[in-house]
Amino acid sequence: MAYHIHENHYQERDLILAGIQDSGYQLAEFIQAELERISPLQVSCLRLVLDKQAHIQPSVSIHGEWPELNNKVVILVDDVLNSGRTLAFAMKPFLEQAIKKLEVAVLVNRAHKRYPVSVDYTGYELATTLNEHIQVNLKEVEMAVHLL
Repeated sequence: MAYHIHENHYQERDLILAGIQDSGYQLAEFIQAELERISPLQVSCLRLVLDKQAHIQPSVSIHGEWPELNNKVVILVDDVLNSGRTLAFAMKPFLEQAIKKLEVAVLVNRAHKRYPVSVDYTGYELATTLNEHIQVNLKEVEMAVHLL
């Protein structure tokens, strides 16, 4: 995923990764480390905190050093795309800024889309039923994605 991001943004100087709390933020940190290893990009990483279970999202809080967003590329990062609701809520703070481009990266795309969210960078595309569950483990020495 980092190589694909670099290929699409090799002419940029700065890039902002906005990881959705827990696994999305951990994935954003992994991508940041790899981008810094393979490219000259200056990558900032923000952590977005929101209630993934809420049907109405009162606010999205952003943690981390808030960089200048004017005319910058922002990539929202999450572990699993189920319906797209969480990513749709996560876009709100960035839609209120004068950013250059907003993209989405997910480790696993389940393609049960109910919201108009398209993914620009996908680790895995899995055909699943609504009853199946995806468990992502990025905390262990061995990273894993399990279909339960």
